[in-house]
Amino acid sequence: MRNAFKKLWNNERGNMVVIAAAALPLLVGSAGLATDTIQWALWKRQLQRAADSAAIAGVYDRFKNDGSSSTTLTAVNHDISINQKTNIDLIAGYPQVTFPANAGSNKNQVRVVLAVQKSLSFSSMFLPNPPQITATAQAAGVEVSGDFCVLSLQNNSKTGIQATGNASITMDCGMMTNSTATNAAAGQGSSSVTATTIAASGGIQQSNNWTVTQYQPYSPQLEDPYADKNPDASDGDFDDCSLNRPALTVNGSNSGNHIDATTMGSNGTYCLPSLSVQSNRSIYLENGVFIINGGSVNVQGTLHLLNATLILTNSSTSSTATIGTLDMNSNGQIDATAPTTGKWAGMSLVQDRRAVDNSPTGNIQANSPNKINGNSTNKIKGVIYFPSQQITYNGNGTGTATCTQFVAKRIYWSGNAGLNNFTKNCPGSGIQAINAPLKVRLVA
Repeated sequence: MRNAFKKLWNNERGNMVVIAAAALPLLVGSAGLATDTIQWALWKRQLQRAADSAAIAGVYDRFKNDGSSSTTLTAVNHDISINQKTNIDLIAGYPQVTFPANAGSNKNQVRVVLAVQKSLSFSSMFLPNPPQITATAQAAGVEVSGDFCVLSLQNNSKTGIQATGNASITMDCGMMTNSTATNAAAGQGSSSVTATTIAASGGIQQSNNWTVTQYQPYSPQLEDPYADKNPDASDGDFDDCSLNRPALTVNGSNSGNHIDATTMGSNGTYCLPSLSVQSNRSIYLENGVFIINGGSVNVQGTLHLLNATLILTNSSTSSTATIGTLDMNSNGQIDATAPTTGKWAGMSLVQDRRAVDNSPTGNIQANSPNKINGNSTNKIKGVIYFPSQQITYNGNGTGTATCTQFVAKRIYWSGNAGLNNFTKNCPGSGIQAINAPLKVRLVA
């Protein structure tokens, strides 16, 4: 018997089974804990996402109510209820919502704490109570420089604003482009742009060409502030076009003439198929709306717009109607003051949005069909609005742009262009302020 037991004791076969049996509880425990960890992390992430969303919703509510927090809890609970799809059943007493004081640029802050208890499949066999999972988020509204006097409506991945050559621009307001390009606003060559802000929906590469208080890349796109400005027969914009006047060429015989839309036109409008101002000649368009019906404007002399809006449009209602362009070249000059009342208040130069983009690829082009060019000394008070095409300010300009906005598909500053008194929206001018939308972000 002793020999048989000794033989059995010394037999090494089956050792792995014994070791595996001994290790099995550890393997099962490790697998169970790993499963619980993954599940806990998933729930934590879902809860954190819900807390982030609720805090942001709370900030928007406070801004909506001028900083009041009286309805913020309701807004937070409503946002959390939407997240019930992720099976978030909060512990009683949650959400906890507090309102940290304003700090620096962070306004109307909201802090949200959420907590849940979820039973884990493996740990629940050993824990008397499910573990508590907590998530905290703090959001705030962020003050930004939002008074823009240059807006590019370009909304693809091409550059929307470009300054090149020796262009020199100084303004007490900002530039914004809806472009999503990695370099949505570009400074090149020896150009110099001084502004409060350079903002874009895409990226902005820092450059010595920009002298700005702050860069604001990846900003929300801005709506077209003049999207409702459309020439319309029902508003009387084309009342005068039925007279079928000939094209107007300003030369030696009629230079210096004054055309008053209130006395020489129909219902405050004056309609021409095209307008050409020859070199060293001038024309005064006054007191109303001047329609360029299907043709273009070419200025080599001086164009005066006094309490007037010049609109490149077409009385045809066709979506493909021909829309003219603005070509100001050589020694061309413009002296424009927009009306301060009426449908076209604040608008100096307008191109119908039906104009076909001359750059199908969306790239900025040096040879733009719309340009303020040459050695022009320009004074423009009002909006230069070309929503579907590029506008180019090119050459050796030394113009002033007091109470002026440029709103165009793309904006190109080139040559030795200079705008040295570029000031933002002025009260009483009829110009709409273009402000940055509210930015809300997580701050903790």
